Amino acid sequence: MTYRAFKPASLLVLVALTVSPASAGTPPVGAASCSGCHRPDGSGTVPDLGNLTTDEIVAAVAAYRKGERPATVMDRLAKGFTDEEIRAIAAWLTQGPSAKP
Repeated sequence: MTYRAFKPASLLVLVALTVSPASAGTPPVGAASCSGCHRPDGSGTVPDLGNLTTDEIVAAVAAYRKGERPATVMDRLAKGFTDEEIRAIAAWLTQGPSAKP
């Protein structure tokens, strides 16, 4: 069996192609729960969160938590996170490939 080693330049290209801004850092606790419905490529049935600012996401989640915004699932999910976790998740989501410029 023959193994080929990657040349340093090839490895850099491979890394550059696979690392997006959102995946460059470790996602905060709870961020994975968003991706089941809110997909970065916009293919989900709910809004792409990358089109919102951090403050817009934080305000929306706060409204869900208080029952001020109609929801089927988000009101229950929002209650499971602290304000700090919500802000960290929102900031991380807005760094993704579909984030506002």
